Amino acid sequence: MTETLLMPFLFPFMQQAFIIALLIAAPMALLSCFLVLKGWSLMGDAVSHAVLPGVVLAYMAGIPLAIGAFAAGMVCALSTGYLKENSRIKEDTVMGIVFSGMFGLGIVLYTKIQSDVHLDHILFGDILGVSWGDILQTGIIAAVSLAAIGIYRRDLLLHAFDPQHARAIGLPVRLLHYGLLTILSLTIVGALKAVGIILAIAMLIAPGAIAFLLTDRFERMMMVSLAVALLTSFFGVYLSFFLDSAPAPTIVLLMSLTFVAAFFVSRFRMRRRQMQAG
Repeated sequence: MTETLLMPFLFPFMQQAFIIALLIAAPMALLSCFLVLKGWSLMGDAVSHAVLPGVVLAYMAGIPLAIGAFAAGMVCALSTGYLKENSRIKEDTVMGIVFSGMFGLGIVLYTKIQSDVHLDHILFGDILGVSWGDILQTGIIAAVSLAAIGIYRRDLLLHAFDPQHARAIGLPVRLLHYGLLTILSLTIVGALKAVGIILAIAMLIAPGAIAFLLTDRFERMMMVSLAVALLTSFFGVYLSFFLDSAPAPTIVLLMSLTFVAAFFVSRFRMRRRQMQAG
């Protein structure tokens, strides 16, 4: 029985999958808190989809795919900011137009090239096919993202809650705005190889949403979000071995089930407080 339970840890490809899943989960969990509080969940969706043309162009140019993905993510983020500031269109509408346009461009470019990079791997990742080089790249990106969030978390928190107050006390609001977008783009690039464009969206939103339902303080929210992301990522990879399923969708499924459970827990707490107050 014990040998069966430990079997996933015996294979090198599974060991690599565990490592990269946890490396991805940590920065995404912390970023998720800011995105949920700031109402930027669609921005994570936008940047994730927008990296596709960058990946294809990088492949055509023979440069690392991560460079193209990061450049495309930043183009999406900067374009969204420019259009929002210079038009009457609301931000969510602008994001929808920009990311769908860039995603469409990426699909058109992809169909025009002969690539050995399968589209499914770009969209959904290939966590069981990562190399130690991929793990190193993701580890560096995770370290940079975690360091930036750790150093500037209080400024980013104030910017998320009350940008006007942040500006009034002298914080560089524009720098914080685009700095957060840079970290977001960088983190998505780090997740691209393992979980792909589409599944990265769930990992950027679900942990923060779950923690928001269960906590009422930001520091606690970050800890809960981190714990949820790490645990669901670990057990998602672990269970996928026995279920013979893809690890990344299994991780997302566990996050979705955790969100449902958190919703009912929060509803139960709310009703109990109402009963006590009454």
